[in-house]
Amino acid sequence: MLNAMKIPNFIEKIIKTFKQNSFEAYLVGGCVRDLLMGKEPGDWDMTTNARPEKMLKIFSDSKYENEFGTVLIKIKNKKNETEHVIEATTYRSEGAYSDRRHPDDIQFETELDKDLERRDFTINAMAMTKVIEPKIKDWDIIDLFGGQKDIKLKIIRAVGEPIDRFREDALRMMRAVRFSCQLGFSIEPKTERGILKMAGSIRFIANERIHDELVKILKTDRAYEGIMKLHELKLLQYIIPELEQGRGVPQNHHHIYSVFKHNILSLKNCPSKDWRVKLASLLHDIGKVKARKIIKGQTTFYNHEYIGERMTRKIMTRLKFSKEDMEKVTNLVRNHMFYYDADEVTASSVRRLVVKVGEGNLKDLIDIRIADRLGSGTPKGKPYKLRHLEYMMKKVQSDPISVKMLKINGEDLMKLLNIVPSPKIGTILDVLLSEVIEDPKLNTKEYLENRSRELNDLNADDLRQKAKEIIARERAEDDQKMKEEFWVK
Repeated sequence: MLNAMKIPNFIEKIIKTFKQNSFEAYLVGGCVRDLLMGKEPGDWDMTTNARPEKMLKIFSDSKYENEFGTVLIKIKNKKNETEHVIEATTYRSEGAYSDRRHPDDIQFETELDKDLERRDFTINAMAMTKVIEPKIKDWDIIDLFGGQKDIKLKIIRAVGEPIDRFREDALRMMRAVRFSCQLGFSIEPKTERGILKMAGSIRFIANERIHDELVKILKTDRAYEGIMKLHELKLLQYIIPELEQGRGVPQNHHHIYSVFKHNILSLKNCPSKDWRVKLASLLHDIGKVKARKIIKGQTTFYNHEYIGERMTRKIMTRLKFSKEDMEKVTNLVRNHMFYYDADEVTASSVRRLVVKVGEGNLKDLIDIRIADRLGSGTPKGKPYKLRHLEYMMKKVQSDPISVKMLKINGEDLMKLLNIVPSPKIGTILDVLLSEVIEDPKLNTKEYLENRSRELNDLNADDLRQKAKEIIARERAEDDQKMKEEFWVK
């Protein structure tokens, strides 16, 4: 019996309602684990010997739209608004997993033990229920596989034979690593051996599911340990094989580690809590394997950031990341080599950097640079020049960095120049912006109107060429500075 458990009243009410209708009902899985660890559960899952059709009668506002015996029980407030949805699933056992994801058949059971023995890990295979008796307010815990002991030992252990559990659903191998990261537990040796033996079967898991587990690992404070464990257990080679290709690939004198180890250590030293920034730090130098060349006895990785951007986009597309997340991460990978020297920097160069990477990405880009430096074995992650960059970014934050901040817009140009909507308007604005970035004092309506008339006199081809020249010049300047900083030609 376990006393004084802080469980919401609506949970007790649901269990009591089941029992009043002559059915068993238990909290089960992660919520039991969290309660025993003194944590607040994120979800409340229940299991019962009541069949779905019986649950629908007992809870009139519930829903059942699946084949796994899971009924959604709605909890409403005094205004009749749904505040919580509890999943209650009929006891069940499962047949073989031919597709390594879903059981071929579901068998409803009448006993709780049949339901618990199908679960993945001992810490998730416990159940508890409220003892509904006069003057007794205890909770009864059902622990058939030693889950409480494993919580005390801080161990992730498969229920029964690990290989059987992983053969049923190969994603459980990633889940073992994820729980290890989230809880700070180690994976029990026999369970690890099962993962090593079955690692190749992760290839048959839908990329959407792999994506979800990978993000959960990256969100923890042990993301580095998680990626290393995926590597050690031979899972990473199937999830991000491009990362594994950096193993044993040496770098130049700026780095004491291989490409693979440097990327992993950059993740370890990333100061950001944002999982997307962590992912960017892990992948920032992934393009070095393809970019690597030996020139006059020196190892170079010229343009690896652009190769890395393309590779990162391919990885994230394969793993079904959203477009928004993909643009964020690839932007950081592409721009992680930004050049900055406090002795040479000007306000205009900082404004160009803001335009290039986006104002919302500047702090993250600095975190990537810190991760890169510390992941290279550099003892000081945030030198003076990065602190100086932060100062300059704050200094210019109110200066024009986009066409929206110009004192003239597209509608103004159409009226002023008596022209119809066309790409020419955007090109003129881009040229104006490039000049204002160099000198914010030019951002006056009078100057911009006069300059717009001059630009409008150019034909479309000449105007486009001028815009291209500005972009090419800035790109060439950035590249030259990066070459000098990293000793490449």
